[in-house]
Amino acid sequence: MDFKDQIKILGDRVIKLKDQIATEEATKNAFIMPFLQSLGYDVFNPTEVVPEFISDIGIKKGEKIDYAIFKDSSPIILVECKHCAQNLDLYDGQLLRYFHVSKAKFGILTNGINYRFYSDLVEPNKMDEKPFLDFNITEIKDNQIEELKKFHKSYFDADSIVNTASELKFSNELKQILSQELNNPSPEFVKLFAKQVYPSIVTAKVLEQFTNLTKKAAQVLISDLITERLNSALNKEKETSSAQETLTIAEELENKVETTEEELEGYMIIKTILRKKVDIKRIAYRDAQSYFAVLLDNNNRKPICRLYFNGSKKYFVVLDEKKKEVKTEIQTLDDIFNFSDKLIEIVQNYDSL
Repeated sequence: MDFKDQIKILGDRVIKLKDQIATEEATKNAFIMPFLQSLGYDVFNPTEVVPEFISDIGIKKGEKIDYAIFKDSSPIILVECKHCAQNLDLYDGQLLRYFHVSKAKFGILTNGINYRFYSDLVEPNKMDEKPFLDFNITEIKDNQIEELKKFHKSYFDADSIVNTASELKFSNELKQILSQELNNPSPEFVKLFAKQVYPSIVTAKVLEQFTNLTKKAAQVLISDLITERLNSALNKEKETSSAQETLTIAEELENKVETTEEELEGYMIIKTILRKKVDIKRIAYRDAQSYFAVLLDNNNRKPICRLYFNGSKKYFVVLDEKKKEVKTEIQTLDDIFNFSDKLIEIVQNYDSL
């Protein structure tokens, strides 16, 4: 089972059990420990995952954080856990205190449903106020799973994560700002665009007018983008469907082809004629609805002859220099021997190229 499947299954588990979890300890056992296991860490190995990790804070001694994940005898991730019904907004500062006195580069605040990943991207050795990765495991997106995968024991590289975390953090914050501005444009945001299209001074009245216009324009733009994406997806689906229909038709036609004993007997005669000139393993056939083709090296570009035996009359066919059929009616299969020289000539011509 790959990492993505493990996370999706854990998300489904959380949905089923969250209403039955009564305590923080139950949250840890049911949700958070399986989460750490999915990241490849052995929660039952005290040298790898340390529960109730002691972190002295100033004059406060014996302060404990729920879990510390170790690598090479040093903590790399601190995990602060809360009951699954609790709001994480109330506890950001608690993780910050532990982070400040620890060598760990990353901190996770979680209630088993929501996970917030922090680092010191803004100021060294001081945990950022905002997480660089924030997701609900029951609604986790594929791109978030890819970011989460970087914390897997097999791939963990602190420097590599920090390099991408900074971009991820600011990208998420920009998305939040854009979302807020598009839904409820601020005066500064409206002025930015109004000044570019309005030919005069942007007064309070004009600003009010453009606030509504900006909001409507944003909604139309988003709608157009969604429509464009949907149309693109539908066109691809149609192309796929058309290709599948073509393949189905081809398969149906192939299934209707029936190779007769007479065609196989003719094929054996041709192999008998050519066996003195070429290895008979090089002589192959492909049967179609209208004719039976004999090929050199099983290559459509090297046709030796064709047999039309499906009608009331039988025809032996070779192709001229322009690849046009030259048909000759035959009465019996033995008449194929009359074309021995021609068949040998065709094969020799291919081998001389």
